[in-house]
Amino acid sequence: MSFMGTLTKVAMGFAAAKGLEQYNKMGGMAGLQSAMGGQSGADMVSSLGDMAEKFGLPGGKQGVQDMMAKMGLGGAAGDRQQAGMAGLGGLMAAMGGAASAGTTPMTQMFEAMAEKNPLNPMVEDNAKLMIRAMIQAAKADGEIDAEEQAKIIEHLGDATPDELEYVKEQLAAPLDLEGLAASTQDQMKAQVYSMSLMTIRLDSASEKMYLDNLARALGLSDAARAGIHQAMGAKAPS
Repeated sequence: MSFMGTLTKVAMGFAAAKGLEQYNKMGGMAGLQSAMGGQSGADMVSSLGDMAEKFGLPGGKQGVQDMMAKMGLGGAAGDRQQAGMAGLGGLMAAMGGAASAGTTPMTQMFEAMAEKNPLNPMVEDNAKLMIRAMIQAAKADGEIDAEEQAKIIEHLGDATPDELEYVKEQLAAPLDLEGLAASTQDQMKAQVYSMSLMTIRLDSASEKMYLDNLARALGLSDAARAGIHQAMGAKAPS
């Protein structure tokens, strides 16, 4: 596969692990769910395509529809299919939120998701960082339990041994917000924050504190942070 493909599968697995009801209350997913009006199946595929065009993602609606068809997510409804679309939608929302800050190389990342360009070492490194950011944020109010970990791993499918080992290492790693921030270069700060926002319930005090501390450690301005929340349809930071 690739680490960008693995990132997509981790997002899908995370949606399945948390359960759709809880997942849709998290960060930018709450705004996405509201915008979609509880749609499923073909209507959700179309809505995600609309979102791609709104965010200016390469290929727009057709690119997303082609990618979802390739992943087997455009067919009949089912829990796995809906979790997959929710995870993909959350990932797209996070990428679009980062794009609002104007600092993330979105074109290469999205084309890598859609398997439209050769593997790029920089994109692969960024995908690994995004996986780390998502998993770290999920630990903000406690560990990811064994059942949730198993569901995430189950979704990795054709991941290589290196990709699988990396995800397992991140699931087992302790919470280290400062280490994550120190590993984040300037062009990825908005993306790391938006991936974390996607994974967090904004009504949890411990998770809100995690986001506050992460924004401070990354050096994100209040304006950039507010723009990410607005683009993802999430509650404004307070």
